[in-house]
Amino acid sequence: MTVAELPFGSWPTSITSEFVVTAAVRLWEVRVDGPDVYWSEGRPAEGGRTQIVRRSADGTVADLLPDGMDARTAVHEYGGAAWWVRDGVLWFTNWADQRLYRLEPGAAPVPLTPVPAAPRGDRYGDGELTPDGTDLVAVRESHQADGRGAIDVRNEIVRLAADRASQPEVLVCGPDFVVAPRLSPDGGSLALVSWDHPSMPWDDTVLRVRDLATAADTVVAGGPGESVMEPRWQPDGSLLFLSDRSGWWNLYRWTPGGAVVPVIELDAEIGVPAWQLGSARYTVLGDGSIVFARWRDGYDGLGLRTPDGSVAELDLPFSAITAIERVGTDTVVVVAATPATELGVYRVEFGNGAPRFEALRAPRVLGLDAADISVPEPISFPSVDSTGAARTAHALFYPPTSSGNGGPAGELPPLLVMIHGGPTASARPMLSLETQYWTSRGFAVVDVNYGGSTGYGREYRELLRDAWGVVDVADCIAAAGWLGEQRRVDPERLAIRGGSAGGYTTLAALARADTPFAAGADHYGVADLEALAADTHKFESRYLDGLIGAYPARRDIYRERSPINHVDQLRKPLIVLQGSDDPVVPLNQSEMIVDALRARRIPVAFLVFEGEQHGFRRAENIRRALDAELSFYSQVFDFPLPAAEGIKPVTVENLT
Repeated sequence: MTVAELPFGSWPTSITSEFVVTAAVRLWEVRVDGPDVYWSEGRPAEGGRTQIVRRSADGTVADLLPDGMDARTAVHEYGGAAWWVRDGVLWFTNWADQRLYRLEPGAAPVPLTPVPAAPRGDRYGDGELTPDGTDLVAVRESHQADGRGAIDVRNEIVRLAADRASQPEVLVCGPDFVVAPRLSPDGGSLALVSWDHPSMPWDDTVLRVRDLATAADTVVAGGPGESVMEPRWQPDGSLLFLSDRSGWWNLYRWTPGGAVVPVIELDAEIGVPAWQLGSARYTVLGDGSIVFARWRDGYDGLGLRTPDGSVAELDLPFSAITAIERVGTDTVVVVAATPATELGVYRVEFGNGAPRFEALRAPRVLGLDAADISVPEPISFPSVDSTGAARTAHALFYPPTSSGNGGPAGELPPLLVMIHGGPTASARPMLSLETQYWTSRGFAVVDVNYGGSTGYGREYRELLRDAWGVVDVADCIAAAGWLGEQRRVDPERLAIRGGSAGGYTTLAALARADTPFAAGADHYGVADLEALAADTHKFESRYLDGLIGAYPARRDIYRERSPINHVDQLRKPLIVLQGSDDPVVPLNQSEMIVDALRARRIPVAFLVFEGEQHGFRRAENIRRALDAELSFYSQVFDFPLPAAEGIKPVTVENLT
């Protein structure tokens, strides 16, 4: 096959922005109700709303929510676990008003919770029915005016009738945060996870069991230096849960009146950071075997623990798993992806021999040749910690890939350094068309799991403690430098991009005199840490205590690490993309950095997407953000845009 030599970045590709969003869905959660399987689909083509889909035992697939309804909760702003099912009945939180609804087959949704005093003032999620089905328990986040012009946010666990409108009864209040309410098989006890400021759920949490008759609490696990999550009662009255007491999120069992004992011990992460409610990383089969997901060396995978205690890795192609639920006695349903496929819903059957799997909701049929898909390569490279001591950092590297195109002889490709959000999160080794949008055009991409990322144990996760803006920046620079030394990328054409916390790292990396990056893309990133400490939502309002230091006691560090205070060092072209209604990183964070660059006549492009919040959900905005960023790089790195795509150039002010 003849390979055309074209400038890197300009290669013609079928992975256009239109291709990225056409029929795109965001699969994340799955539920099981008898033989029926339900999952959620976030649909950019429908304004980003979340639809609930049921696949019946006969294979029939149906959307359940009527037009105008969106199963998404704003608890913690990041949501999760906004819906649950039993006996064909669906309960869900509707995005528009945040009230809880009941939807019976063939009927219209009926609200169960009162109209809040303030619009969207009461938010519900992470619910579960009582064993007899008469009531349900759920997390409620209540936003009330405090009478002094501020909003008081309370997080509680409430109980309410499952079949009619009622006034919720508060069962648990007091801690700053309460999640994962799980009822014992007899309905008499409630397991829950709680934590208080300034901790985050991956720092210090407590698992307790409350006797609902006496309100007496038993602390099961957790406390300073231990993160516990995902409690699940078992038929014998014991409680399984995840804890990182060993340095890794592993599985443990507690029996009332007894001790906590380990069930699965691995140098791998079964748990994931609780940015959203309702994680589901393990389930128990009918014979007591446990199917679990685990992160190791940058890749996810499935494992099986048999009743005799032996643990085995399963030979399955999945590299990223977002949810696991049991169906019947020897079958599970997973939402999973591979390096060459997007997320899908799969049934995995166990029995004699190797596990067998089939797609219940297959990923999009993309029609891409395997030779046109860039597969992530886990890499490790030398970096330093906040004291300057040598250590190892990690990333996923995607080489530029095209079966019909190549760069000019003797040239190396430009590199995009991608930075995940969080910062307590991780790069995910699964097919992302937004990543392939770049690699298929001739860009190399490195998705950095900098110190502070999850998937490498608690010690690695805590490298970012008091060191945000230091360790993450060092690792991004080290990744780019190492790839340049390996002659895999052009060290003169390095760009850095990230969203949210990744946007902050982008700005921090650019706002230094010795930056190796020639350009950057900031997606709703933080420019002023001090302003963010005073103006963000409750869930993250003390997050910076662990990443930077207590405020205002360490105001000096906040000011020192804020990119807005180093604009005199920011000399490289920058594109900034921001949602107008972002409650996590407000619009003014982007406006202040853009205004500062304009004042100094630094090349800058600025796009605000009306109605978008933290992240872009609407198809037209996803497309424009991608194409505008490509147009920005084409002007900075001087390569032509593909004429056939009709991309509208973005205006880069002050670019000469």
